[in-house]
Amino acid sequence: MKSVLLAVCFACFSMVCFSQSNNYQLSSHILDIAKGAPAAGVPIRLEKMDPAAKSWTVVDQKTTDKNGRVGDFLPEGKSNTGIYKLVFLTSDYFKKQQLESFYPFVEIVFEIKDNSHYHVPITLSAFGYSTYRGN
Repeated sequence: MKSVLLAVCFACFSMVCFSQSNNYQLSSHILDIAKGAPAAGVPIRLEKMDPAAKSWTVVDQKTTDKNGRVGDFLPEGKSNTGIYKLVFLTSDYFKKQQLESFYPFVEIVFEIKDNSHYHVPITLSAFGYSTYRGN
């Protein structure tokens, strides 16, 4: 009887834990290619374009974790279609390393056209960057 009760409790606990996890449509990360390591502690601002006003609205701002990642932009469950911009605020990241850099920030503009997951990373150095659509 104890084992049945324990199994039921475990099953209920598992369902609660998994059902509360949120899924997100947009993620990003930064790899510092000069160091060959993730860029931790870099603020990333997400903005959305208002085509009628031809202006940008801040949607969210997060900071990269120890792995250089932000995985929780744009919760799923509603339409997130539109033109977005990720602004990687890199200046302080390089200043903390006592490095001069050419780009005080990096802007990447992209369009979300459907409900699939979008991963928009950058590889970064003090004098260059590159981006691509990841998965």
